[in-house]
Amino acid sequence: MRIGIITGEYPPLEGGVGDFSRELGIALREAGHELHILTTRTNDRQPGPAEEDGLLIYREITDWDRSAHANITRWINKLALDVVNIQYQAAAYQMRGGINFYPRAQKRRLSAPIVVTYHDLLPPYLFPKAGRLRQWSVRQLAQHADGVIVTNGDDYTALTTMMENSLPPTRLIPIGSNIAPQLPAGYDRLAWRAARGISSEDLLIGFFGFLNRNKGVETLIDALGQLITSGVPAHLLFIGGRLGSSDSTNARYADEIDALIREAGLSERVQRTGFITPSEVSAALLAVDICALPYRHGASLRHGTLHAALAHGKAIVTTTPKVDTPQLKNGVNIILVPPENPEFLASVIHALWENPQAREEIEQQAAQLAHDFSWERIAARTAEFFRTVHDRAGRK
Repeated sequence: MRIGIITGEYPPLEGGVGDFSRELGIALREAGHELHILTTRTNDRQPGPAEEDGLLIYREITDWDRSAHANITRWINKLALDVVNIQYQAAAYQMRGGINFYPRAQKRRLSAPIVVTYHDLLPPYLFPKAGRLRQWSVRQLAQHADGVIVTNGDDYTALTTMMENSLPPTRLIPIGSNIAPQLPAGYDRLAWRAARGISSEDLLIGFFGFLNRNKGVETLIDALGQLITSGVPAHLLFIGGRLGSSDSTNARYADEIDALIREAGLSERVQRTGFITPSEVSAALLAVDICALPYRHGASLRHGTLHAALAHGKAIVTTTPKVDTPQLKNGVNIILVPPENPEFLASVIHALWENPQAREEIEQQAAQLAHDFSWERIAARTAEFFRTVHDRAGRK
């Protein structure tokens, strides 16, 4: 198939949706499909097409408002695509609502059916006091698409409830890790830690991902303080960039976290890698003893950072999912704790650190679970759904 992917962010722009689009595109290409990706124009790149990783990248959209509609339609029809896949997350499109109304406005002009992949269901900004119209715009995107993909059970339940009988064919297809285990040449775990003042006897807790209010980082900072007060030689490592390229709205929260660390007197116990290469992320993930991901609204398989920790076989302490997620088995391949409970988080991390055998067993099971989310499997399921939508739409 000739497949088009539309995404508001794409490497070198930092962001999970862009990384997902790249990994999915590569896996689909390796399965024999032809991939074209339309994304945001950046000052240092030509509009396109430019071939990267065997994919054709078109950096042509400056603003993702309604003014982009005509350009998107011309791109789709000129390439005679078999299917178009919109990767949706409001932040990836500058919090603009233009992409939400694209299928409604342009569907009849298109030569290809549209499949929307929801990375979350958060609405765009639209305009001051938009109120219920913001969430309505999320429904519009699904209602006028030819097919919908959701990446986790939370969103599947919410979207099917929200849409009632107006939802087109829908599939639940999970995401995978955007960071494959790939270590820098000559990597030595103990030397990596020692270079950062972390001994083999210290507890190094890792947090991977951009900062935003849903990540529960305040809880983690509080738990770190409690561990240190109880005599544990604990350190915290923030892995990766502070904010994504499309994530400027969370800058204030990141500043609040910095202030909280200073006020708690924990600055010497907290380190940051900053934005680093995938191999450097692998090095950092494998250097930590425990990954702590205390999501405020519960763990979800929509989180690429959770998948990355699984792929690296880490012992993960995270929060209990809001909806049943049978793949995450408490005490077997992960440890689940209540959200916003620093005392409980600290006690569980402490107990896991003091039990290397239990930690190793969880690590092994985490790595095993990660095999279920390989990009080869994700691409196969996605392509099958694309074909189903294409045939059902009856377009040539």
